[in-house]
Amino acid sequence: MRRPFGLVILVIMWLMGLAAAGMCAEVSQGKCLKFEETSKLITLEEYDTDFSPEHPHGRPTGTTSVYDASRALIGASPKPGDVLRIAYEVKGTQRVALKVMNVTRQDLMKK
Repeated sequence: MRRPFGLVILVIMWLMGLAAAGMCAEVSQGKCLKFEETSKLITLEEYDTDFSPEHPHGRPTGTTSVYDASRALIGASPKPGDVLRIAYEVKGTQRVALKVMNVTRQDLMKK
């Protein structure tokens, strides 16, 4: 009786692990080049993860990406030049933003 019960528990835990792995979003950080207010498209120059005193948010990679933020939770409104952190999912060839955090202006929103 113990063996089937233990096997069921292991299978349930394995399935929960698969579900959790599928819910992870990718994250990108960089400088906002353009934010289209009407279509909610964000153009971002991506930064790497090589942090230093001169580059506290990473170094620019020269790669630009466009994110659809029409359904995303957006903190402080992005402005060109702001450093943004975007959690997103790739759907087909489109990067769909889930959350947009304005790293530059986050301290200004404290109450």
